[in-house]
Amino acid sequence: MSEYWDQIVGFVAADPDLWFCLGVVLAILSIPSLLSAWSDGRTPRASAITVLLAGGMIALAMISKPSGYELAEIPNVFAEVIGRYIR
Repeated sequence: MSEYWDQIVGFVAADPDLWFCLGVVLAILSIPSLLSAWSDGRTPRASAITVLLAGGMIALAMISKPSGYELAEIPNVFAEVIGRYIR
């Protein structure tokens, strides 16, 4: 079990910028669903789960990267991640 856990931790910590970008994109994509549910008077269950997952991804990236992220550096992080995976 320990080897399996070490592999998971290694994969997650390998690229915190990717986790950060995925979390931000997921959070942005969940906004219309949240607004739709609230405007219809429904409970936003799926949207709430999506927001929690996005927050978890962002928190994981912040914990994995000791220097953290500054607001001015976020566009560069997105450009680097996109460039890294498109090349």
